[in-house]
Amino acid sequence: MDIQDLADRVAAGERRALARAITLVESARKDHRAQAGVLLEALAPLKREALRIGLSGTPGVGKSTFIEAFGMFLIEKGLKVAVLAVDPSSARSGGSILGDKTRMESLSREKNAFIRPSPSQAQMGGVARRTREAVSLCEAAGFDVVLIETVGVGQSETMVADMSDLFLLLIAPAGGDELQGVKRGIMEIADIILVNKADGPLKETAMRTCADYAGALRLLRKRPYDPVHFPKALMVSAVTHTGLPEAWEAMTELTDWRRAEGHWSTRRAEQARHWFEEDVRIGLLAALEKGEIRDRLNVLGGQVERGEVGASKAAEEMISHIRAEMS
Repeated sequence: MDIQDLADRVAAGERRALARAITLVESARKDHRAQAGVLLEALAPLKREALRIGLSGTPGVGKSTFIEAFGMFLIEKGLKVAVLAVDPSSARSGGSILGDKTRMESLSREKNAFIRPSPSQAQMGGVARRTREAVSLCEAAGFDVVLIETVGVGQSETMVADMSDLFLLLIAPAGGDELQGVKRGIMEIADIILVNKADGPLKETAMRTCADYAGALRLLRKRPYDPVHFPKALMVSAVTHTGLPEAWEAMTELTDWRRAEGHWSTRRAEQARHWFEEDVRIGLLAALEKGEIRDRLNVLGGQVERGEVGASKAAEEMISHIRAEMS
């Protein structure tokens, strides 16, 4: 594979080249990982930045429908939109449906849109392991907004906040009360809460839910990177498209304030440091699957299974063994 040619075509905004590049960075093959590193280094001097928007919510809240409506809204404003949708992988077979592109039929036909579904591959946190690198490729390809749709698994799904500039949380009408709103976890990291499906017979319920969450947000501890009135709760309808201009206005207001106050660059630097450390952790864990360390792990695991030693004691012994090997 000619990596420089691929980099040139990605930089020129070729969608087919971008899809091929994302496939490369998602590959676990050792030679592909080396090529992916060269590709990302070749594109780094472009220093292109997009607005990275993470989006989460429980299954059935309408994430894909909202993304299509919101993506079309942004394209009408002259922006190029990339969507990275993460689908859950089966715990049994490892497969994923990857049906988000099918759901976003209108958006997928737009020349200024790019939709890429990816399997989570049992990665915790609602995103795939290489989503962050896929975001960098979309930025290098010249997209103005990158929407990162997570698996949608619940309150512990916070990893997407470490790769996005804004984090949106979609809530269904009657999706919780004030107590639900002040629970720790995903609620604490949301920048804007969007109560979706605020149309038809659900509109009044959506208004009450929005009021509940707005009240709950005022009880949370103030974050240093938020202006007055943020985080906030708003109502939207992906079906009637109502509330989309107000939601975009809120996102723009928050983004502009963070840029002006220096929080944007600081946050991105912190995220880069976080993912460096995360890659180191993953590399160390991968070392457990190889050679003599794997053999020792199997021996101790067998002793734990047979009840010959406790799990905690065996873990301490394993850690001591690894330290001895490293020294």
